[in-house]
Amino acid sequence: MSRQPRQPTLTTTSYAILGLLAVRPWSTYELARHMDRSLGRIWPRAQSKIYEEPKKLARHGLARAEQQPVGRRPRTVYAITPEGRDALATWLHEPGAGPALESEQLLKVFFADSGTTADTRATLRAARAWAVERNQDNLAAARAYAAGEGAFPQRAAQTLLVGRFLTDYYRLVAEWADWASTLVAQWPDEPHNATADPAELTETARRAAWSEPDTGPDPRTD
Repeated sequence: MSRQPRQPTLTTTSYAILGLLAVRPWSTYELARHMDRSLGRIWPRAQSKIYEEPKKLARHGLARAEQQPVGRRPRTVYAITPEGRDALATWLHEPGAGPALESEQLLKVFFADSGTTADTRATLRAARAWAVERNQDNLAAARAYAAGEGAFPQRAAQTLLVGRFLTDYYRLVAEWADWASTLVAQWPDEPHNATADPAELTETARRAAWSEPDTGPDPRTD
C-alpha cells in the first residue's frame, strides 16, 4: 500500500510569508525587513522565525530558492510555486480567527488600584505616545497611497482595508487615553479611593449597545 505524502504543518506566519512571496520574490533579509515595517503591525513575529519560514516552505515545495549574485557573495531569493499559490488560496478560503488584544498598558490600568494615580497618569501618557508613534509610518503610507505613490500600487485596494483598520485603531487608543486621562485627573492620590462617574458608566453601556439591532444611531457618530 502506497503511503500518502505527509502534508506540511503550516502556521499563520507560514501563510504570511507565502502571501508576500505571491507579491514578488524576496530574499530572507527583505522578508524580515518588510515583515517588521509592514506586516509586523498586524502579525508581529521574531526575525528568527522569518528567516526560517522560507526554508521550510521550500522544503515542502511551496516556494523555490534561487541563488542570485550580489557583489562578492550570492544571496538566496525565494519565489512562490504553483503549489504554494494553491496552499495560500486554500488558507484564504477560511475566514480566520479574530484579533487577540494584548496590552501591558491596559493591564496596568486594570490593576491601577494597587499603585498610585501618578502611575496611571504616566501609563496613559505612554499609551497615547505609543499611538502617535505607531501612526507616523501609517500616516506616511496613507498619504503616499492617496497621492498614487504607495508601494505596490497594484495592491492599493487590499492595503486600503488594512490601513483603515490601523488608522482607526491608533486613533481609538489615542482618544481613549485622552478620555481616561480626563477621568483620572479627578482621582485622589490613592486610586483605590477613586469612584466611577455614574454618567460615564451609563454612556459606556449605551456605546456597548451598538451590536444590538434597532438601537438607533451608531454611538461612534454622535
